[in-house]
Amino acid sequence: QLQLVESGGGLVQPGGSLRLSCAASGFELDYAHIGWFRQAPGAELEGLFCLSGFSVREFSADSVNGRFTMSKDAVENTAYLQMNNLTPEDTAVCYCAIDPTLVSAICTLEPTKERYNVWGQGTQVTVSR
Repeated sequence: QLQLVESGGGLVQPGGSLRLSCAASGFELDYAHIGWFRQAPGAELEGLFCLSGFSVREFSADSVNGRFTMSKDAVENTAYLQMNNLTPEDTAVCYCAIDPTLVSAICTLEPTKERYNVWGQGTQVTVSR
């Protein structure tokens, strides 16, 4: 069974940084698209960052503004999202998700469940003083 376990969220001050982890089990992460999503209070689920299988392409939302970096460790079978220069607007529950279907050669920021059919439990990111 495909499973994702997220960690690394927490409370940080504006301008601070967090590194989120997404540990995968039941499959090799290189053979899937990986996406990070978030849901802020009162907002819809938003695509944040995605990395295509075999790292051929990556995309980020306009709200990222170059502040975030995504990576993965094939040996550890874990994906990461480095989040820098955080602002209160980044406060949200963050999720990682996997698209193992590879129906497209590139990942998508659209949180469609037809493609991203494996999701983690979410981790809270709170940015405040």
